[in-house]
Amino acid sequence: MPVEAVKSMWVIIKRPAPLQMIMRKTVNTLNDSKSKATAEQVYTFLTEDDDNACEAIPDSACHEAPGNFLLNAGNGASTKLAEQLASPGLVLPWILSAVGAPAAFSGLLVPVQKAGSLLPQLAVSSKIRAYPVRKHFWTAAGTLQGVSLSLMALAVLFLEGVAAGITIVTLLAIFSMASGIGSVSFKDVVAKTIPKGKRGTLLSVRATAGALLTLIAGTYLHLYGGDDEALIFYFYLLAGAAFLWFLAALLFHVIKETEGATDGARNAIQEAKEGYLIVKKVPGFARFVLARALMLGLMLIIPFYVIFGRDILGEDIGSLGVFILANALAGLLSSYFWGRFSDKSSRKVMIWGAAVGLVSVFWVLCFPLLPDYTQNVYVFSAAFFIAGFGQTGIRLGRKTYLLDAAPEKERPLYVAVSNTLIGTVILASVLISVSSAFLGVWWIIAIFGSLIAAGIIAALYMPEAGNMLST
Repeated sequence: MPVEAVKSMWVIIKRPAPLQMIMRKTVNTLNDSKSKATAEQVYTFLTEDDDNACEAIPDSACHEAPGNFLLNAGNGASTKLAEQLASPGLVLPWILSAVGAPAAFSGLLVPVQKAGSLLPQLAVSSKIRAYPVRKHFWTAAGTLQGVSLSLMALAVLFLEGVAAGITIVTLLAIFSMASGIGSVSFKDVVAKTIPKGKRGTLLSVRATAGALLTLIAGTYLHLYGGDDEALIFYFYLLAGAAFLWFLAALLFHVIKETEGATDGARNAIQEAKEGYLIVKKVPGFARFVLARALMLGLMLIIPFYVIFGRDILGEDIGSLGVFILANALAGLLSSYFWGRFSDKSSRKVMIWGAAVGLVSVFWVLCFPLLPDYTQNVYVFSAAFFIAGFGQTGIRLGRKTYLLDAAPEKERPLYVAVSNTLIGTVILASVLISVSSAFLGVWWIIAIFGSLIAAGIIAALYMPEAGNMLST
């Protein structure tokens, strides 16, 4: 079976003609008049806009907005599901354990993924600015991510122990750096192809579709996956995630993007200087970065919820499935709501998202005080639902804020500066996580909760997106 699987994958790589045929057929279908009419109807329904007015994008891109919206949404659904099938926080640690890699490699996964994605963006943004059409950066990045996961799948079959650990962590670093490149170009392409006032809705549709697919996939694996620990199961899991990334790259490639400004290109050192000047000269942007950094506490706190719940409840690892489903359900139910809200005020969405997340902190810290008969995995899983609800709001709010606030010509730089600074904060946060060894998990949760509260206060002093450059 493993040999047959590898042969099938090699046939796809060796013979790209079928993929080219799929691409041509996809383009022809999207250009069909009936398909365009259907796209416009779906677009109007999702955005609740009958006149389909276009704001902050070129007139030439206006009539392509419905098709681009749906292509982008399909891209998001594919990537969101792929991210869950190869999650560095859950799936990859299990795989490393299955192939006999030392536990230290599992501890490297999340920091490598987050830092690898965020830190290189400042150097990359200047290169992206030099090209009038920037969707190709995401297409190339998505393809590289698919290749990285394909090689991970092969590593599962043919490597073990330290060799498997080094290979998978290295491929994850490559995957993450490609993700950083895609992130910079993604925001710029969205700002050029989707009208202002509909971008938050797009992000919410992407997240909602991804969460729905995750629920379906998770339920299927729970019901039909069985207890089979054969490596071929993990091979197919990673191969499926790789296929989804290739599909996402194809969908993004088909997006019709008009040419943009290319002036102002700088090298990495000049880019860093310009980034420093932006933080110094634009107080509104500096306040946004500060609020976003403090609100990271909600993302970093989730693993400690798992540890705390396991210590209190004494449940086996099967309870983790309940936590994952609760978190995915929160994303499914909240994404569209937050997206519509963020088109009105992305700053307030960040505030309310963090406030909801703070409720989950109190829920966990007070859980030991509940009556014994209520201390079960289902009651505790409410913390993951509440945290997921709030985290979705923060994520959609800060993405929409930067899309709407950053000037068109400097948008890649603003995105890169923000993400680079946040990547540095994530590395620094490791010190807090390590301190759990002597402070205890309860106090670590309390510390992250305090950071979330500070983030709410910082966001209260942020200007609205439309006023960021003037304050």
